[in-house]
Amino acid sequence: MKIKTIELFKVPPRWLFLKITTEGGLIGWGEPIVEGRADTVRAAVTEMSEYLIGKNAGHIEDLWQVLYRGGFYRGGPVLSSAMSGIEQALWDIKGKHLGVPIYELLGGPVRERMRVYAWIGGDRPVDVAVQARERIEAGYTALKMNGTEDMEWIDSAQKVEAAVARLAAVRETVGSGVGIGIDLHGRVHKGMAKVLMKEFEPFKPMFVEEPVLPENNEALLEIARHSSIPIATGERQYTRWGFKELLARGGADIIQPDVSHCGGIWELRKIAAMAEAFDVAVAPHCPLGPITLAASLQVDFCTPNAFIQEQSLGIHYNQGSDLLDYLADPAVFDYHEGYVNRLTTPGLGIEINEDKVREMAAIGHDWRNPVWRNADGSVTEW
Repeated sequence: MKIKTIELFKVPPRWLFLKITTEGGLIGWGEPIVEGRADTVRAAVTEMSEYLIGKNAGHIEDLWQVLYRGGFYRGGPVLSSAMSGIEQALWDIKGKHLGVPIYELLGGPVRERMRVYAWIGGDRPVDVAVQARERIEAGYTALKMNGTEDMEWIDSAQKVEAAVARLAAVRETVGSGVGIGIDLHGRVHKGMAKVLMKEFEPFKPMFVEEPVLPENNEALLEIARHSSIPIATGERQYTRWGFKELLARGGADIIQPDVSHCGGIWELRKIAAMAEAFDVAVAPHCPLGPITLAASLQVDFCTPNAFIQEQSLGIHYNQGSDLLDYLADPAVFDYHEGYVNRLTTPGLGIEINEDKVREMAAIGHDWRNPVWRNADGSVTEW
């Protein structure tokens, strides 16, 4: 079980895959990525690899503690994401070594299938009603869309009305039985978040995500006083220490840790347990690739307060490659009636098509998120 090699593959559309091979030939896959900073994370993984080579791949907690606590500076998106991908691969190896899915090692399953949602509308949401109808016809029972385009600190009634009209059109199209998540993406400041959430209320969204930037999470309690819509946040929080203050302060009804950013599979499970003690639900963030989705589902299947899973099939970021392209058996993510069945094969529960990975790594990517500006030329949130 000693770690022999660690390889990295930067593949389209914007992902970074990691392969750990043991001296005995076991292989584990992980997805360490910060979207738009793939090369930076690659460098962090390479530095961490110097410690990992020759270590026992089964000593996951000890290796995690060394990678985290062995550095004087710790946490944040780059270091946490590098650790996350390594940790996922180690769990994949451990599950394969023992012949069981990862959730069996984390307490066993609590559900037979997991509800998923699909994205509609793109970065600047358009054609949402048409796309909503297509997703419902494809069998989904929940959707998510960006709530607004760019917004200034205090913006116009016209932009508010446009955001409300889009939500109204989707609700009219899909009816009351479909969940609709509204992602404000941290684009909105406190003053406008209160206005928007009040206006969204009649259409009963499933949740409003990142109504303010995570560095302004202290505003969540005040925003919650103005609206009954559940508030979701957490995709830009890292490790249990990043979630400790969020949960203790209150205001969030749903947390959205990302298994490729927050510290990995076991760290996500620890964060979910903390949230359960605060009566907070979990909806793991996952606009990424098949490894991240498989790792998220492994946690979902053994986590009582996980209620829905994001997934990236058909998302607007996936230009040139999509979620299923790197799988030997794409049917493993066969969504039925808005759910994915419990994965049953050992480790992450998926088989990566390594030939495809190597082929696409030769192409690579240089994905960057756009930089948006207001009408007056000042920078605004994307």
